[in-house]
Amino acid sequence: MNANSMTVAGIMSGTSADGIDVAVVRIESPARPGRKDKNAARVGHPDSVGHLDWAGHPKLTLLAHEAFPFAPALRRAVLAAMNASTTSTAQLARLHWRLGIAYAEAVAATVKRHGLRLDLIGCHGQTLYHQARPARYAGRSFGCTWQAGEAQVIASTLGLPVVSNFRPADILAGGQGAPLVPLLDYVLFADAKRGRILQNIGGIANLTAIPAGAEPHAVIAFDTGPGNMVIDWLAQQLFSKPFDRNGAFAAAGTVIMPVLKSTLSHPYFRRKPPRSAGREQFGREYAANFLASCRPSARPEDVLATATALTAETIARGYQRYVLPAMKNRSVDFIVSGGGAHNGTLMAMLQARLGPLGCGLAPSNDFGLPVEAKEAAAFALLAWQTWHRLPGNVPAATGAKHAAILGQIAYV
Repeated sequence: MNANSMTVAGIMSGTSADGIDVAVVRIESPARPGRKDKNAARVGHPDSVGHLDWAGHPKLTLLAHEAFPFAPALRRAVLAAMNASTTSTAQLARLHWRLGIAYAEAVAATVKRHGLRLDLIGCHGQTLYHQARPARYAGRSFGCTWQAGEAQVIASTLGLPVVSNFRPADILAGGQGAPLVPLLDYVLFADAKRGRILQNIGGIANLTAIPAGAEPHAVIAFDTGPGNMVIDWLAQQLFSKPFDRNGAFAAAGTVIMPVLKSTLSHPYFRRKPPRSAGREQFGREYAANFLASCRPSARPEDVLATATALTAETIARGYQRYVLPAMKNRSVDFIVSGGGAHNGTLMAMLQARLGPLGCGLAPSNDFGLPVEAKEAAAFALLAWQTWHRLPGNVPAATGAKHAAILGQIAYV
């Protein structure tokens, strides 16, 4: 293993629970040989707080990325376990290990397809429950999170160390455990002259705002609200389709304005950052209530149009209320990634709302990073940070009191 250059695979399966993304990244340390600050990577050393690495930014090169849909039985098991009111210990244990098997198979297929050799793997896991704010349980109040997928299964199968369980260290540092992608956003997209918004639209939509010339402590990041989650559920219920391809159903509908206005009154959308969301807020129960509020007179296409407008409007309002005042100029690059970048109707709605605010929309492909690869690449970088005993969270984004080394390492 070359200390100055590592090939790292990042694994991501998001709140949409539709499959696994793998990104393989070559990461080169910025430190010159013999010049590394001997203190910068020391645990608890104050100079490491708020810094991203030893001496500047690591250099990242995307070598490969692949997407693997969940097998139908595995997807059913994942969806049944998410925010479940009742389940069994046996089911959760089996799902935890089954996901580890699926992740290992996805990485193995990726490296074989592209003829690569890995040094390290970073696995986000499948979020089954995320409670960022303290709540009372068994006599104590605390926040908690759980990402399933047994890391030791991956490590033992592939013969490589695996970093996983990234979010708890940030929660225990006083943060929300999310978003964690801002580190990658800053390393890849920070610009001395241009303000940049990195908007990911997965099951949940989250943004990272980087003012021109900003240091990491000036980054703003938060979950704006539902991304594809509500849209996908409605497409499945109303059209028996896994998602609204290119927003075609929504394009044929008309937004139900009273429903949209009422839905935007949800307390989450008024909460100031830092904030994070998941299926606990915008899962199937929320989507079912949304559908009920549209019925009985609305056409199915109108329901999809309204759900798509909800995603667009919450993104635009989040930017306008909490980001725009901090940007040094109105002209910014609004860079979109995630599955929502393929939804033409959603992108058109975003352009209509954000264009007048000075935002130029573009997919992350236009900046050298495929829209499907960004979150997996982020966890490759976070694994690299952990391996070098460097912090991976951005406290300005998560609300943590201090930077923290994230994750746990499963060895072989």
